[in-house]
Amino acid sequence: MPRITVRGVSLNYKIVGAKGPWVALTPGGHRGMEAVASLAEKVAAAGYRVLIHDRRNCGLSDMAFDDAQSEYETWADDLYAMMTKLNALPAWIGGSSSGCRLSLLFALKYPHSLLGLLLWRVTGGPFAVNRLAEEYYGKYLAAAEQGGMPAVCETGHYKEQCALRAENRKALLATDPEHFIDTMKVWRTAFLKSAQSPVIGATEAQLKAIHAPACIVPGNDNTHPLRVGEQLHRILPSSELHVMYPEHVDVDLIPGEQWLPREAEMAAIFTGFLKRSGAHAAA
Repeated sequence: MPRITVRGVSLNYKIVGAKGPWVALTPGGHRGMEAVASLAEKVAAAGYRVLIHDRRNCGLSDMAFDDAQSEYETWADDLYAMMTKLNALPAWIGGSSSGCRLSLLFALKYPHSLLGLLLWRVTGGPFAVNRLAEEYYGKYLAAAEQGGMPAVCETGHYKEQCALRAENRKALLATDPEHFIDTMKVWRTAFLKSAQSPVIGATEAQLKAIHAPACIVPGNDNTHPLRVGEQLHRILPSSELHVMYPEHVDVDLIPGEQWLPREAEMAAIFTGFLKRSGAHAAA
């Protein structure tokens, strides 16, 4: 896979499709780009160039901890820098769950580079905020406070990252534990501030300022409630809502893999939206 260095971090990426308007797709959680690879193939088959990548601290990309802002803001800045370097802007930006947060922050920070949004499994509400703040940040903060960076290397996502790439373990062990702790605190605090917001990462006033066309496919579990996607549709001025799973399932999280049987349907929703929204004309 090719790599590109932006903002001092080397990112692993792939471009699917040889020509057409640019689309960027980002998976949820801290998953690597392989989680959206098959969706990217389906979108590219309709005549688009689709960029997928491993965000910093995910997949095969570098480990780096920036406590100047929230994690998803940093991801949005990285994506903008990468797409600028690849001459891939303006573009359609999309993602699932945490990839959806990245996409909305990209829209807010770089509206001049945005053609529209593809959003699925939108995250919001107090349950999701509190659950994910602990899952993404709290448990690693506790590990670092109790056992330093060696303990972080043996915990959850970062244990997986160390097994995936030897450089990740070296980078983690070389990280100042106090800086890591400070970063986890900043990222967790930014997350918890969204408990009463329509979606995690953006206020209603911010969302109303996004006038680019948006296609929304809500989730159906307690972390990605249907009502959150519906509310986002009501707030975004130029959005479409496509409900694939109308029945709410009372579980913390439905694994993304369970959506794969209907991925072709979701790809058709997105490519139909792109066509109606004039993606080729915009390109």
